[in-house]
Amino acid sequence: MSDSLTILEEADGTALLTLNRPEKRNALSRALRAEIVQRLDELAKSDGVRAVVLSGAGPVFCAGFDRSEFAAGGMEEVFAEATEYHRRVYTFAKPLIAAVNGPALGGGCDLAAMCDFRLAASSAAFGQPQVRFGAAAAYDLMRAVLGTGVAREMCLTGRSYDAQEALRIGLVNCVLEPDALLDAARALAREIASLPEEMPGLAKRGFVAQQPRLFES
Repeated sequence: MSDSLTILEEADGTALLTLNRPEKRNALSRALRAEIVQRLDELAKSDGVRAVVLSGAGPVFCAGFDRSEFAAGGMEEVFAEATEYHRRVYTFAKPLIAAVNGPALGGGCDLAAMCDFRLAASSAAFGQPQVRFGAAAAYDLMRAVLGTGVAREMCLTGRSYDAQEALRIGLVNCVLEPDALLDAARALAREIASLPEEMPGLAKRGFVAQQPRLFES
């Protein structure tokens, strides 16, 4: 499906889900958010998939929400409508690994943070720059991942953190050269998939039960 907003590949008990709007820096349009949810629902029901890698096509992981849609629906309306998308990603039933191949900003930073852990290319960057044009940062989510002090800094300044700084503050688990990123992420997914049959899902249910109850409608 070359015209699809996502690309899904499955192998060895794992799946690779790739955001496929490289010409728009993988910005999260309404349609892309809906397709991400649809794909994750399919993967949650698949007995053949036990761990999922999420990445982006092209040099950017995800540049955030598609700002071209703000004028049509209003910024507040767009973010309110996206609550269910956030909840579904945040509570996805299987281990979810972000392979952050480039900048992950605004909603892209949120998307990576909602995964269970993050592998970053050396070209990656993270941040909540939307505060600079009047959109609220995802403070509760950033606090859950980073702790209060770093989350407040990120959400008040709107500045970007490069991959090494993201590693230092605990936002990513490791930094790799760009051409090694996907292989490493898929190897990690295979390692998780090789655990005894119930373990990946059982562990993920435990994570979800203990994490802060964000994005509740």
